[in-house]
Amino acid sequence: MSGDSNDQPEIKTAMGQLTNTLMQHHMPLGPSIVAVMGGTTMAAVASTLTQELSEQRQLTFVPARGGMGESPDIQANTICAKMAARTDSTFQALYLPELASGSTYATLRSEPMIAKTLATIDQANVALHCVGDAMAMAKRRQMPADVIATLQERHAVGEAFGDFFDQSGQIVYQVPKLGLSMSDLERMDLVVAVAGGHTKAAAIEAYFKLPPAPTFLVTDEGTADTILKK
Repeated sequence: MSGDSNDQPEIKTAMGQLTNTLMQHHMPLGPSIVAVMGGTTMAAVASTLTQELSEQRQLTFVPARGGMGESPDIQANTICAKMAARTDSTFQALYLPELASGSTYATLRSEPMIAKTLATIDQANVALHCVGDAMAMAKRRQMPADVIATLQERHAVGEAFGDFFDQSGQIVYQVPKLGLSMSDLERMDLVVAVAGGHTKAAAIEAYFKLPPAPTFLVTDEGTADTILKK
């Protein structure tokens, strides 16, 4: 994709349009559960999905993980609702904070509505997600200072599905499981990572040393040029 989404926000819309086309061509027909991460790029993707995507398909959009606490317009719940509306499909919300403690998570998991959505996430066969810069993601999620210090000490460069990883692709810190994990990608029919901008180049390059399943990458020229010039 020509351009750099760091400097040209409209490039994210173009990446969204390409993602819509890719999903039309590669997503199986019939019922699918699409697990979606939050973020500004996913919000742009949501605005570009079309009703053609649901032709001969019955789609249910679900948040891939808990994520309350971020700006409402980039929370996975909001993005899933928008994707469902644009494709004339259904969605389920997950009212669960990303940074819940283990004991809090165990309690919340027993709540009927949360348990229902988590069970649906466990059945997802399509994953649509971003790859984030480690420090930017840690600050956006308002992670504690000691955790941010740990990420810096362990040279984290990127994040996906709550896993923070270094340049070699080694996971250096994991947020407690509150939905989909990277290991769940093995069972997916389709995995699409949408991420761009030269500032994410190191994170994206490192991420592709990790996925346990083939993954399509939708990115931009700024990312590709930065990786190729290293």
